[in-house]
Amino acid sequence: MSEPKILLYYVFAPIADPEAVRLWQQQLCESLGLRGRIIISPHGINGTVGGELDACKQYARRTREFGPFAGLEVKWSEGTALVDAPEEGLHGVDRAPRWKRITDFPKLSVKVRDELVAFGIPAETLVDADGVVGGGQHLSPQQVNELVADRGDDVVFFDGRNAWEAEIGRFRGAVVPDVRTTHDFIAQIDAGDYDALKGRPVVTYCTGGIRCEILSAAMRERGFGEVYQVDGGIVKYGEAFGNDGLWEGSLAVFDGRESLDFAPGAAVIGRCRVCDSPSNTVVNCANPACKHRFVVCAEHTGAPCAEHAAA
Repeated sequence: MSEPKILLYYVFAPIADPEAVRLWQQQLCESLGLRGRIIISPHGINGTVGGELDACKQYARRTREFGPFAGLEVKWSEGTALVDAPEEGLHGVDRAPRWKRITDFPKLSVKVRDELVAFGIPAETLVDADGVVGGGQHLSPQQVNELVADRGDDVVFFDGRNAWEAEIGRFRGAVVPDVRTTHDFIAQIDAGDYDALKGRPVVTYCTGGIRCEILSAAMRERGFGEVYQVDGGIVKYGEAFGNDGLWEGSLAVFDGRESLDFAPGAAVIGRCRVCDSPSNTVVNCANPACKHRFVVCAEHTGAPCAEHAAA
């Protein structure tokens, strides 16, 4: 059995028949034993999948065989151990337990959506063979540092993630919008909440880069004159500089790992919502109907969010 890996990737390219691509991706992942989440839209593909190394390599190679996805760039990270576990119930004539492979993802989900990221502006997002039209200038991790060295405190880091993700890690001095969903970004920008930044160099960032592809284009459309995006997102920046760059803390991720550090000894900047002790653990609210996520310490992992704690 080969070691487990997790692939994070996206491609912006015009897709004529998203449903046909969905069926192909569903069958491909099932045949390789991969799990995770994949979204297909008329704008391209966005996915995070995990499984055995050999299967992940085959997936990347075969996905690139589809013309619009030929330029697929994959960000690799370590998965957790693969475990065999019996499914619930007994199956077959001998009533023997059926075994399944447990990975960092509980299941495979491949869906068609209007947008790869739900900013609520599908008609505004324009995509051609080169990607998103009108987005911010891509900066490599080294170029990010060079921009800050050259322009100093005039540079603004703008977090393109949900606010709870930034609680455990963010770029130093970043503007962190108080948003729960990506829809909220456009509403706040349209309301003029960040108009004061329009004359400054703004560096947008997110986990792997996809949210900033759209966010940076939306900001430029709304009058932000100098907009950049971190090429490859936080993942690539952290791989390049570990704990020695402008990133502080841990990275929140959307799989069984929940968070990751780029090097040993990463700063713990999150604070437990219950007792205010340092923590980089993010959990769901104890109320199963609530979608709030927040930081807690090990002693309070079963806590409700502030709203339900007060109820």
